[in-house]
Amino acid sequence: MTEAGGHVPSAASGRQVPAAVDLIRAKRDNVPLSGHEIDWVIGAYLRGEVAEEQMSALLMAIYFRGLDPAELRAWTRAMIDSGERLDLSGVGLPTVDKHSTGGVGDKVSLILAPLVAACGAAVPQLSGRGLGHTGGTLDKLEAIRGWRAALSNDEMLAVLRQAGCVICAAGAGLAPADRRLYALRDVTGTVESIPLIASSIMSKKIAEGTGALVLDVKVGSGAFMRREEDARLLAQTMVALGTESGVRTTALLTRMDTPLGRAVGNAIEVEESVATLAGYGPSDLVEVVLALAREMLRLVGIDADPQEALADGRALARYREMISAQGGDPDAPLAVAPHIRTVPAPAEGWLGRLDARAVGNAAWRLGAGRARKEDPVSAAAGVLCLAKPGDWVHEEEPLLELRADDESRFDAALAALGDAFEISQDRPALPAPVIDQIGPAGG
Repeated sequence: MTEAGGHVPSAASGRQVPAAVDLIRAKRDNVPLSGHEIDWVIGAYLRGEVAEEQMSALLMAIYFRGLDPAELRAWTRAMIDSGERLDLSGVGLPTVDKHSTGGVGDKVSLILAPLVAACGAAVPQLSGRGLGHTGGTLDKLEAIRGWRAALSNDEMLAVLRQAGCVICAAGAGLAPADRRLYALRDVTGTVESIPLIASSIMSKKIAEGTGALVLDVKVGSGAFMRREEDARLLAQTMVALGTESGVRTTALLTRMDTPLGRAVGNAIEVEESVATLAGYGPSDLVEVVLALAREMLRLVGIDADPQEALADGRALARYREMISAQGGDPDAPLAVAPHIRTVPAPAEGWLGRLDARAVGNAAWRLGAGRARKEDPVSAAAGVLCLAKPGDWVHEEEPLLELRADDESRFDAALAALGDAFEISQDRPALPAPVIDQIGPAGG
């Protein structure tokens, strides 16, 4: 490619096989890679023909140089083609999914999937686990006795047909290249790359086979993207990838400076989700859920009011059916932490700020999260936000309730909270949780 002798002829194909070091040099020097080169390097990496250190170097070059639109399309396609594609055509209903970029107290999927199903769509949601300060949908649902995240493709389709929604782990056959590459990015400091994030998310969602997709791109201190301009670019990039692949895709930018809802943890977020499905949810959580539900229904052409399905019990019934179909007992009692400690307000006034990342880190230190993907999590641990920004609090009134299986965890959680909240004598202005909608044209 860039140097004589860099390509090795392939007798079988008549095409030249690239050398990994040449692709690294090209990307380092900002020379675009061809679709053939990208197909080869991802395939060769999975076959063990490209060493870990070589792929690490290529990822770092991409981190600094980026991928142009043609490269990004080819990179995403190669990851999709590394595995199987699910066929949801036999479900018999329009299919639509939602993906969140992750946040603190983000239990939206537990409410949204059954809500949209209650309105007439099928929702095949492949979800993940939490890492660090962000919670994972599968970790939350595994707080329910008997519930199973690992379903075969046939089991997933059976639950989808029965309940109209399914939330489960992605199978090993779905975009396996992404699984390998993400693990490598995690240990090489290359996670925070917009094209690599976009291709990672969208390769799995496109391979999933859904007809439409709404992206919930979080913005703020507790989000992966703290700056709105970065979140907007990520949203635009993912929307373009989905649209180009034939998946009707839009995105909502939503705020994540404050925990969503009041519960941060696994069992307590399940409890709050059920309360929301029963009509007793906190206003910020309900607003985000309804905005996403309306967008999902719009994309698949269903004229239904999700607020009615939330109010009349249909969404809760779908939730219970989904949990039961995946082996869970929706009536089983949830784990309760044996140790509780409250954090008091230092003064009287308006709660002006409650930092999402600090609360998420505290929940992690209490045992609700993990530092590595293989670490266990506690179902009962977490943080309950007894007050939210805009609430008037009295001095020494409890602001947060910390819950843990092991009381020795409280000191680390309190240290993680730091200056997570501010008390003000001026009533704070509370911005709307939904910032913007990003359509296929990037508007």
